Amino acid sequence: MRFIHIADVHLGAEPDKGFPWAQERKESIYETFRGIIEKCRSERPDLLLIAGDLFHKQPLVRELKEVDSLFASIPGVRVVIIAGNHDYISGISNYNGFEWSDNVTFFRTEQTESVYFEDINTEVYGLSFCHRQIHEALLDGVRPQHPDRINILLMHGGEPGNLPVDRKRLCAAGFDYIACGHIHVPLEVSERMRYPGSPEPQERNDTGGRGYIAGSIEKSGNESLLSAEFRECASVQYFKEELTVGPDTTNFILGAMIRDRIAEKGDSNIFSFTILGRRDPDIEFDTESLMKEGRIVEISDETEPDYDFDRLYIENRDNIIGKFIEKMRAETADEELRRKALDYGITALFREKK
Repeated sequence: MRFIHIADVHLGAEPDKGFPWAQERKESIYETFRGIIEKCRSERPDLLLIAGDLFHKQPLVRELKEVDSLFASIPGVRVVIIAGNHDYISGISNYNGFEWSDNVTFFRTEQTESVYFEDINTEVYGLSFCHRQIHEALLDGVRPQHPDRINILLMHGGEPGNLPVDRKRLCAAGFDYIACGHIHVPLEVSERMRYPGSPEPQERNDTGGRGYIAGSIEKSGNESLLSAEFRECASVQYFKEELTVGPDTTNFILGAMIRDRIAEKGDSNIFSFTILGRRDPDIEFDTESLMKEGRIVEISDETEPDYDFDRLYIENRDNIIGKFIEKMRAETADEELRRKALDYGITALFREKK
């Protein structure tokens, strides 16, 4: 039996809202999802497992119909879906009463249920979110009822407030595979319990590759052999980059450094930069202008001015700046701490002079 496991697609989400590329990112989430359906069409797995948060919020009827038409286009693939905490089944949810295509199974309650596919001897268990949060450990004690079948559990959550679970206990429950959702980063809890993460990164902290899991399970009697691999499919990545400057670095040079790093990683990707090091005290980095160098969501300037305290003391021996340097040098504090205090104090005094 072969399967593809996805979660946290978040159709309708608009990452980086307010930035020029936000609409493109929203469309790329749909495009990547359609690409996974194409993979199902070409590779013909037996199951497409969707472990919650297919939609970013309560889906519209037209959105459900569009997605269902994609599922209908792969009739040989059984699609099994649970709702997560973002697209939970509220009393007024359009999930209620929606008629899915014949190859789709949608679990509609917060009680564990299952569907058995006899031709592949596979039973899939799962439950959906019907509230924004689930505080109870509803999966405690869940067990496969037929050990001779391939048994899969679909689960969204796994943390306080979002269907808490005892991971060790769940891994020992006897399932051949536990297909998880909710955590956006790919995570292998155990060989048989995995989070694929989101197929597309959702925000600036979602660094690293994003994709889905493709696998197969062979079973003989009560013994099973699982093979599973993570496949990257995201159109972009978020990168958190550090750049170290020196006293000779100007805005012009820093802009070139940013452009070079973006070119190295790929200019279609999205970046956050942290600027480190000691800069010329007369230079102020224009982070607002520097953000125009590419798809940049944040530039954090953590540089410190490279003051020549000996020269400053000689030039200001008889004023408050000189007296401050003299006092700080007499302190017995840690050298690094004393240096930072001098940096902050001199910067504040210069601002007062302006």
